[in-house]
Amino acid sequence: MSSSTQMAVDKPEKLDVDEYVTSALSVAPQELHSFFEAFQTLHQRRLWHQLTLKLFDFFSIDSSRPYRVDIFQRFVRDFETKLNQLRLVEMGVIVSKEIDNPSTHLQFLTYLSSRLDRNKSPEARVLMLSTLAHAKLLYGDLEGTKNDMDEAWKVLDDLDGVEPSVNGAYYSVAADYYKAKADYAPYYKNSLLYLACVDPATDLSPEERLLRAHDLGISAFLGDTIYNFGELLMHPILDALDHTPHEWIKKLLFTFNEGNIGKFEALAPLFPKEPILQENYPFLRQKICLMALIESVFKRNADSRTMRFQTIAEETRLPLDEVEHLVMKALSLKLIRGTIDQVDETAHITWVQPRVLSREQIGALSQRLASWCGKLDQVEQRIAPEILQHA
Repeated sequence: MSSSTQMAVDKPEKLDVDEYVTSALSVAPQELHSFFEAFQTLHQRRLWHQLTLKLFDFFSIDSSRPYRVDIFQRFVRDFETKLNQLRLVEMGVIVSKEIDNPSTHLQFLTYLSSRLDRNKSPEARVLMLSTLAHAKLLYGDLEGTKNDMDEAWKVLDDLDGVEPSVNGAYYSVAADYYKAKADYAPYYKNSLLYLACVDPATDLSPEERLLRAHDLGISAFLGDTIYNFGELLMHPILDALDHTPHEWIKKLLFTFNEGNIGKFEALAPLFPKEPILQENYPFLRQKICLMALIESVFKRNADSRTMRFQTIAEETRLPLDEVEHLVMKALSLKLIRGTIDQVDETAHITWVQPRVLSREQIGALSQRLASWCGKLDQVEQRIAPEILQHA
């Protein structure tokens, strides 16, 4: 049976299914014979849904790999208009992975896309565009990737109840696109959205989980608008870093979340292991100072958030003359709200950005809550006699 990947431009001649199956049985290994026999029976009975399921079963077997392209190009091509278009595209995505040549791979997907009815299945359209975008990205066509992504998003944004695999395909290529452009914040956002569409434990290999956790950590550090690591810190993907040479990245993420400059400085000697972190050390130093400022504000009671510049300098380990700039930076990033008194050299903070707390931070918050309850109880004891007297 031929495994040629030549793309037919026109509708192929009507397939003689009996002849095709006989030919397949003569070359395929014994373990695949039952599949070809089932294909023949289901095709004769026009049971397209059951045939689709059987084809997916076939594609899930590793020994089917040498036959996938031929099956799709000759057998499935004969009755593809009878199939659910989303399932057809899903099959096409699986089959396309067997085509090593980037140009032929892209040609295969482009031709499959041209055969779809754009109005029949918007989900199939999104999956097709996302897959095409990914193929173009591998081919180095960033502009073509972005165009397909934008078109896919226009369709996706209007859909409700989309299958996770369709959302996942879009967010996967979006994350890879922004990774290629070293655009950290959009990568971080789209990568987390991708993980929400899959089960990392079963859908990703250990190597893929480690790479994803590593890249998310780096993007969290270098994203110039990312100052809340909560969603990542709670995600099991970070467990992939445990007991690996990258485990210190996980520790550094929690260090940033705590605004702990001491731990940051202790981990800084490891930065040369990730040259991009070493190159961006000044930015990371400012970022940990901002996180330290947030932590300093957070641990104070709401009625004691007027902070002297000297206090901020001590808690962020910055020179006094750099404190005002740091506070202004935090205000511009909307990490805090408040005002600055340049004359008195104080900052009055009225609000701090919510974030995920470590166990230590939760413990401190619990102590503050207990203290507040104690004060409330004292007030109640003082006013209770007066209330009873006037009752």
